[in-house]
Amino acid sequence: MSGNLLASETSPYLLQHKDNPVHWRPWGAEALDEAKRTNKPLLVSVGYAACHWCHVMAHESFEDPETADLMNELFVSVKVDREERPDIDAWLQTAITLTNEGGGWPLNVFLTPEGEPFWAGTYFPKNDNFGRPAFKSVLREIATRYRENPDSIKPNTQRIQQIMDRAWSQNRSGKIDPLMLEQLSIATAQRFDIFFGGIQGAPKFPSLPSLKLLWRAYLRTGTPQFLQIVMTSLDAMSRGGIYDHVGGGFARYAVDERWIVPHFEKMLSDNAQFIDMLTLAWQASRTPMFRSHVEDTVAWLLREMRVDGAGFATSLDADTEGEEGKYYTWTEAELDTALQGTMIPRFKQVYGVSTEGNFHGRNVLHRYIPVPNLSQADENLFATQRKKLLAVRETREKPFRDDKVLADWNGMMIAALSFAGPVMQHPEWTDAAEKAFAYVCEKLGDGDRLFHTYRAGKRQHAGFSDDYANMALAALMLFEATQNRSYLERAIAWTRVLDEDYWNIAQGGYAFSPNRNEPVEIKIRTALDTQTPAANGLMLEVLARLYYLTGEQAYGDRITALANAFSGDVNGAYLQMATFLNGIEFCANAVQVVIIGPNTDTRTHDLINAVLGRSIPNRLLTIIAPDAILPATHPAHGKAMQNGQPTAYICRGNICSSPVTSAVTLSQALQMPNTNQGAVQAAIAPRRGR
Repeated sequence: MSGNLLASETSPYLLQHKDNPVHWRPWGAEALDEAKRTNKPLLVSVGYAACHWCHVMAHESFEDPETADLMNELFVSVKVDREERPDIDAWLQTAITLTNEGGGWPLNVFLTPEGEPFWAGTYFPKNDNFGRPAFKSVLREIATRYRENPDSIKPNTQRIQQIMDRAWSQNRSGKIDPLMLEQLSIATAQRFDIFFGGIQGAPKFPSLPSLKLLWRAYLRTGTPQFLQIVMTSLDAMSRGGIYDHVGGGFARYAVDERWIVPHFEKMLSDNAQFIDMLTLAWQASRTPMFRSHVEDTVAWLLREMRVDGAGFATSLDADTEGEEGKYYTWTEAELDTALQGTMIPRFKQVYGVSTEGNFHGRNVLHRYIPVPNLSQADENLFATQRKKLLAVRETREKPFRDDKVLADWNGMMIAALSFAGPVMQHPEWTDAAEKAFAYVCEKLGDGDRLFHTYRAGKRQHAGFSDDYANMALAALMLFEATQNRSYLERAIAWTRVLDEDYWNIAQGGYAFSPNRNEPVEIKIRTALDTQTPAANGLMLEVLARLYYLTGEQAYGDRITALANAFSGDVNGAYLQMATFLNGIEFCANAVQVVIIGPNTDTRTHDLINAVLGRSIPNRLLTIIAPDAILPATHPAHGKAMQNGQPTAYICRGNICSSPVTSAVTLSQALQMPNTNQGAVQAAIAPRRGR
């Protein structure tokens, strides 16, 4: 069999490689069968459509006839879209870390024809460079070793397989210590950059689950150091070039510690997390920049990322016309031309514009350096100028859009819009969330089961645990926003599928993949966050919400089993387990607010707005009509309106507050607690001075 076989695929990333002279195959049994028949090792190359260094390696090597001839002669070459097949990516990323290489993309892994990884690397240059060997040299060396001394690779394959088997079957259970959240929040805070925000070092990733962990710690304890770290991080990212000041939305990460120069790709998943985190912070701080960035990011989402007017695309490329960031950056002359007739010097001062630029002779706009004495009139003018720049930018060649629809990433955005829409009083955001939810159900749903990806009229790959967890949480957030019970029923159904098909009976926890009809069994069971929150962390919140809403003890039992399954990992891997820890806190400290009143009564909505005005990550809001009945197990069962007025009850555990009929009183009652300050301050303060 010869030739490139990617033309019939739907993944935009795979289609980017369909004209390569490399005889690429998609991952599947056919590729492994060919490797066995020809006794050639597999070369599995993993990347994604918005990846800059994936493009570089493609141009240098995969489009090069000489390199392609070598690959075709010595290997069966397989292309994988890591967003389409996150299970394969997670499996092979584990393999590369076990061969003493750092992970990342592009990822190039060599496997035996039986599908056993034995050597891996990331980007390889066409010629010796960057301290790395030329890709052609690597190909020859690996092929020679496999052909002439196959026994030499067995120690690698055995070691990798043993570690993966151990990770799958290992007992990671432990008990939840009540002090664990305090201790691990402090440990996380000590890893953050107190000057520029984010976890210390460069490149810098937003680390939004960890920021949410610290935000929760502040709300729980009132300790100002937690607040300072979160606000410093969000402020620096919001002012930096990682945020697109012209068009809205955040880039994936920054290459510097001050967040000024981004890696320009925009991912749906990152922006969902930013919308969520900035909304939480805005509820408490009322920082105008946080609100405007959420609004502009949602505007970008609805303008540039919609698929069929309902679902959401995966990403926008970092490159345009072969240049990283060309679409987003400006020369000083381009700005002068675009902003004619406005206060150009003031704009350039505020947005850090210079003749020499800050990125390859061009300017990444940022507001990192504060400019004093800015008035609201100034801000209004800047908004007008940014609109002018956006109009000019719209005439440029746009970055490539990966328009496949992923169930998990759409679930993340649906949940974020369902939360932010009511809080910021944008009902059109909730409407967009409902349309996206219906789209995912239509295109990716099959009864109670989900597929992972949809594009070009074709849905593919049985859903992963991330798909079910994110879509279940999206359904629960929509239920809270709309009180439409069909969303609750959908969350129940998807959770049932996870419990029946993905639960690891021996050790607990949900498996990443059901491994249906796969040529190689991929065994992954983890609570570690990657670029997105881990399903086993998210499911703690999903199960807790279902437990509180339905009163069914089975959900409570599953929470205990899930929490215990991974608690033994947290001390050693807490920076990667922020979602898990946030889920633990939700389970332990959920704040149920029940509002009883007619939907037509403005006083009911006053009570609702009082709740929405407080930053309460553990909030579970239920709004019921006066004649509705809560489950018998609910702590507010039997509660009613007082004196004919809409009434709220705040329930923690099995205890509910006295009835509250005043929106002002309700808001005051929901203020953050102010406990444990002294102990936490003492733990953080010494590290801050080092």
